[in-house]
Amino acid sequence: MAANKIPVTVITGFLGAGKTSLIRHLVTHAGERRLALLINEFGELGIDGEILKACGDEACSEDDIIELTNGCICCTVADDFLPTLNTLLDRIDRPDHILIETSGLALPKPLVKAFQWPEVRSRTTVDSVIAVVDGPAFLAGLFADDPGAVQLQREADEMLDHDSPLAEVFDDQLACADIVVLSKADLMEPASVEETRARLLTGAGAGVQVIVTDHGALDPALILGLGAAVEDVIDGRWSHHDGLDGHDHDDFESIVVGIGTIDDPALLSQRALDALAIDGVLRVKGIAAVANKDARLVVQGVGSRLDHYYDRPWRTDEARDGRLVVIGLTGFDRARAEAILKG
Repeated sequence: MAANKIPVTVITGFLGAGKTSLIRHLVTHAGERRLALLINEFGELGIDGEILKACGDEACSEDDIIELTNGCICCTVADDFLPTLNTLLDRIDRPDHILIETSGLALPKPLVKAFQWPEVRSRTTVDSVIAVVDGPAFLAGLFADDPGAVQLQREADEMLDHDSPLAEVFDDQLACADIVVLSKADLMEPASVEETRARLLTGAGAGVQVIVTDHGALDPALILGLGAAVEDVIDGRWSHHDGLDGHDHDDFESIVVGIGTIDDPALLSQRALDALAIDGVLRVKGIAAVANKDARLVVQGVGSRLDHYYDRPWRTDEARDGRLVVIGLTGFDRARAEAILKG
């Protein structure tokens, strides 16, 4: 029976940690595996799904990419996730492996426990849970229980205090993981990488590995095919939310800002950085249309870091409309963020 089960890898991580980069690399280096992706996007617009669909790899066609946009995946297990998973499993051309990218707000334990349900347990197994951690951010004291690291936080980042709900989400993701991926190592000194790795090991479960990477470039053999059967052991993995029926995400909200066509990508990047500097804003991401350019510009920013790159040509059947998603704590200055991004 186990040999017939489709392995599922759950990839967690906070906003901007590098989950999408890791998945892009796995898709483009999948070899003969046929992958399917279930992407849980927080907010009103599935930006990550659009980015991943640009991979254009035979190992994972657009039909194999499914977005779950009805809210946090761990809060909509019965209503959204399980029906979607069953539809995927009922396909004639079933995938060889399923990757689930959770939103940055999702708790992994309720999601993994869903795989204990008889209807999916007989057909799938949770191969592993991967927690992707932004190395430079963690080193700076974000969501760290180490008081020395927390003291390094800026006064403006009070919402990232280790006692905050965001920190609990981070702790739960770390405690549930089989492997922790320390991302963005290229932005760190070697000594800092080792220090961060050691700190992560103290917060992770027994036997958990911490793998260092940059730009998500990992051999798929390190991530896929672990055979951990996490659904069998998940009840023994600690969580802040043990004993609770669920959790709410009233602490967060998002807006979608239409930006039309832009002339200067550098100016848009500066506007995105200015929006990120607003108190309570956690992330800005989206797609821009640049005048006299046939390719889409992807913009992704968290904290003081912003990346932008052209991912693929615009299709003839899609409108060249730029739009950005702003995710932040409830009550952040939405009007100001929109005004900044619109210029």
